[in-house]
Amino acid sequence: MKPKSFFLFLSLVFFTAEAGLTAPAEDNSTAIVSHIPREHVQSTGLAGVGYSKRRHILEIEFINGAVYRYVDVPPLIYRELMSAESKAGYYASHIKKHYRSVRVRPRVKDQLKN
Repeated sequence: MKPKSFFLFLSLVFFTAEAGLTAPAEDNSTAIVSHIPREHVQSTGLAGVGYSKRRHILEIEFINGAVYRYVDVPPLIYRELMSAESKAGYYASHIKKHYRSVRVRPRVKDQLKN
């Protein structure tokens, strides 16, 4: 693993641990347990959004059931997302591929395979 990739990996592990996440013992039923409350939003692609002001972590639940956590997200981005007319559009242009992420929960279809 290259030094930069290793640093990014360690950063995600650190943020996961810092955010009060836990990994399951031997079963892979859930990779992460989230303690960030999410607020339901009106959107064609997003179902809920949660934000930790203290840790600058944004969690997004999609309508397909998947939940992703984005780290190092400034409060302004969260506020703009919540006030955007198109939350899915704002997510696509300002969050997706702009912030490091980790999957909290797979989409429902993937959960049914296990």
